[in-house]
Amino acid sequence: MPDTLFLQTLPIALGRFDPASKPTGLVIVDEVHGFCTVGCGPLAPASPNAQVDRMVTETVGLARRFEAEGWPTLAFLDTHVPGKPEPPYPPHCEIGTGQENLVGELEWLADSPAATLIRKDCINGFIGAIGPDGRNRLLDWITGNRLKAVLAVGICTDICVMDFVLTLLSARNHGMAGDLEDIVVYEPGCATYDLPLAVARDLGLPDTAAHPQAETHHMGLYVMASRGAVLAGELAWSCPRSGPSARDS
Repeated sequence: MPDTLFLQTLPIALGRFDPASKPTGLVIVDEVHGFCTVGCGPLAPASPNAQVDRMVTETVGLARRFEAEGWPTLAFLDTHVPGKPEPPYPPHCEIGTGQENLVGELEWLADSPAATLIRKDCINGFIGAIGPDGRNRLLDWITGNRLKAVLAVGICTDICVMDFVLTLLSARNHGMAGDLEDIVVYEPGCATYDLPLAVARDLGLPDTAAHPQAETHHMGLYVMASRGAVLAGELAWSCPRSGPSARDS
């Protein structure tokens, strides 16, 4: 955990959210092998990581619950054309490596009638959802399912999850997301990578490459909350809601 002074200086508050209280869709950000499976590429954990493991476990439980209720789920999969890196990161999640595919615990989503999968070639899922015709598959999914809330989980809290959430907040405020009211970030379902300063130095990297997991996870949550996202530390499930549930695309 970050030290006490850090938490006092950048405080956050984790509340409760009831996905059944309004039409809610689940968005899973980049829970692919290249970011979650030990040793599977340059951006994957080098050793087992408790925060990443917790994220996957929480996400599987959520996805199964949403499927059982017939509620919509959308999963982003970071996917890159070989030879076209995404600065400032090294080549990762390239097509054909297997890094670009969902972790084993979530592979079943590809066959779920309640799930929509979108492969994206950039950090920001909102931008990655724009097709050649200019349409945005994410916005089509939100409006097609008449969602009033999006529940976000995934990796990395302070990178892909944060960019997605901040851009969707702006789109909502600009009237681009239909009836969407809340973008909720479920903290136990999020994770980021760990690169302490000492390890960065041992690898010959500049000090600016340091990325301590607890602090950067917290920073991502703080920034999202400061921009209007709802942070949830637990979920309260009431009676199943009625309304649209089928996938849009």
